[in-house]
Amino acid sequence: MNKQKGFFITFEGCEGTGKSTQSKKLYEYLKAKNKQIVYTREPGGCQEAEQIREILVKGHVNKFDGITESLLHNAARKIHLEKTIIPALNKNNWVICDRFIDSTDAYQGAGQGVPVGFLKNLSNMVCQNIKPDLTIIFDMDIEKSLNRITSRNNNNRYEKFDINFHKKINKYFKNLRNKDHRYFFVDADDTINNVFNQIIKEINKRKMI
Repeated sequence: MNKQKGFFITFEGCEGTGKSTQSKKLYEYLKAKNKQIVYTREPGGCQEAEQIREILVKGHVNKFDGITESLLHNAARKIHLEKTIIPALNKNNWVICDRFIDSTDAYQGAGQGVPVGFLKNLSNMVCQNIKPDLTIIFDMDIEKSLNRITSRNNNNRYEKFDINFHKKINKYFKNLRNKDHRYFFVDADDTINNVFNQIIKEINKRKMI
């Protein structure tokens, strides 16, 4: 695996916290500053991984067990890394990704009870030495965030899991605070502009731009 170059930023959090809105906003902001940048997402990010995404996000809530879901997410991630993320980093481009390995640990690990060791071994084989420079976690009361998605017409499968599942995910993300320098928590229960300002302030603090 080639050595990582460029800045790799991932956006993580529970459903309805606004991470997709903010990740796209950061992409546009950096693009306006003439940064060479790739915007992508997981599961997905290239044609083959998007096909796996369709399997994962559609259908009945309980159609897969946690192990099966973990394998599918990591299969999509392997292709995504090889076809999108690694080539971009090797060109010294920025990569902004809406969800990455922390979502698998949260959703399949904490949410669906897949053993940590199993997920770690999978991640080591799939990602090898590729990891984000910065992971922005959107922190918000779970009931408030779930209320945000009730008005959506095309909710994906994960948004339909029961509240206990989402509470486990929320707890997992909260427990990442101060565990690694790459994690930065934003207060997602604020205006779009205020949340974005939190992100830009942190990126400037880290001297990334």
